[in-house]
Amino acid sequence: MIYTSYFGSYRGDNGVSIARFYPSNFVAYPDLFPSSKLLRLKKSGMISDDEYKVQYYNEVLNNLNSEKVYSELNEKVLLCYEKAGYFCHRHIVAEWLINNGYKVKEI
Repeated sequence: MIYTSYFGSYRGDNGVSIARFYPSNFVAYPDLFPSSKLLRLKKSGMISDDEYKVQYYNEVLNNLNSEKVYSELNEKVLLCYEKAGYFCHRHIVAEWLINNGYKVKEI
């Protein structure tokens, strides 16, 4: 099982940042970072959530092996900045893993 959460609420020892910019007390998994360009487009409002998702798949997820990602992150908590219920790439990653047959849970 892989878990997801956000920096503001997570207080454990298994947290892994999938955010390009992250607090220094976390380890990171750069393979899941969105590109700087994609972040700028989203933060500036130049692309919608749907466009972001398509581009994130094209730039990141379509280039990864879900089995490898899952095995490297099993029992870890994937972290970014957005609170539960808000659009973010952490939820896209969770959906991708679930669609590939893996278990993911937001905590």
